[in-house]
Amino acid sequence: MSANTVSYSLDQGIATIRIDDGKRNALSPAVLREIHAAFDRAAADHAIVILTGREDVFSAGFDLKVMKRGGLNAIGMLRLGYRLPPRILAHPRPVIAACNGHALAMGVFMMLGADYIIGSRGDFKIAANEVAIGMTMPRVAAAMLQHRLTPAAYQRAVTLAEYFDVEKAREVGFFDELVEPADLISRANALASTFKELHAQAHVQSKRQVRKHLIRRLRRSLPLDLMSAIRQGMR
Repeated sequence: MSANTVSYSLDQGIATIRIDDGKRNALSPAVLREIHAAFDRAAADHAIVILTGREDVFSAGFDLKVMKRGGLNAIGMLRLGYRLPPRILAHPRPVIAACNGHALAMGVFMMLGADYIIGSRGDFKIAANEVAIGMTMPRVAAAMLQHRLTPAAYQRAVTLAEYFDVEKAREVGFFDELVEPADLISRANALASTFKELHAQAHVQSKRQVRKHLIRRLRRSLPLDLMSAIRQGMR
């Protein structure tokens, strides 16, 4: 796993998965494979996960350079990305997303799979901006937004590509709480330590029970979204 992009650290049953490409944390095929590998490792370690990004950016979403070139690499990137939300939703231990700043598109959908989401206060934007850049909202993406957002915000996010500031993002459901940027990781670790007290089997059985219909919907939507991408010219 490249230390320059996705790092994995384990401390007393808490795994920190950090995405840091030095720029916008674009989710290229290579980065997505590293994130999947990190979650594989966390599952093997029976670890609570803190998923976080870099200074001022959680993730700007799919790598648009790969997207524009199209072809099998782009389709593979979409497949890897759309597979992330259901696996995060079903991770056997709690997952905390610690959002460092801006989160866009696939970065948002990945974040919304977490059990608890902390945002950073600041001049940051949260958006599913697919419609703004000429893409029909993928089914997987719409399902993740609907999973967390209020009905009115869900409609605006999907159809109008609304950009939410962090306070509004907390109000409509993107975040469970906001903290100062300097306190983000310490707060995530404090929560993770608290979540250690949960009964592990009861936690995973409960989350998978209440999310089974959503997870099934996501898995069924994935091939449909890939076919839609191909029809829209990504081939």
